[in-house]
Amino acid sequence: MSPGIRSGLLAVTTALSLSGCGQFEQVEVLKPQVVTSPLAPSAAKTVEELDVTTAAERDAAVAAGAAGSLLGETVASLGDATVPGFWVETPLATAEGPGRLVYPASGKSVEVTLMPMEGGSSRVSLAAMRLLEAPLAGLPTLEVYALP
Repeated sequence: MSPGIRSGLLAVTTALSLSGCGQFEQVEVLKPQVVTSPLAPSAAKTVEELDVTTAAERDAAVAAGAAGSLLGETVASLGDATVPGFWVETPLATAEGPGRLVYPASGKSVEVTLMPMEGGSSRVSLAAMRLLEAPLAGLPTLEVYALP
């Protein structure tokens, strides 16, 4: 490489390198805003206090009934624990109606109200999760049946 080309490349490289060394305006760094979410009812402290279903309602929900037609399996999580009753919000349901959930890991089943929702997983009431003996903080796979 000739000395003229070499010194020209050195000059261009130096100019490009130093062009990034200019003075910049100081930018104000904003602190993150704290966002609070609504708390559970202050009086309810335990699962037992949140689950307001009666013994008679629990007995009726686990009573052996019609088998129903299998809609499919779903990965479920605990729904809004402050909403009482036996229900499941699931994309497997096309209309609100009676249904049954089965948790194969425990062998338990419970009658619920099927409520359609969009998405890929389901949300189950606290009362139903407890009767299924499903982990409240887990993601159990449940069988969903529609009842006549």
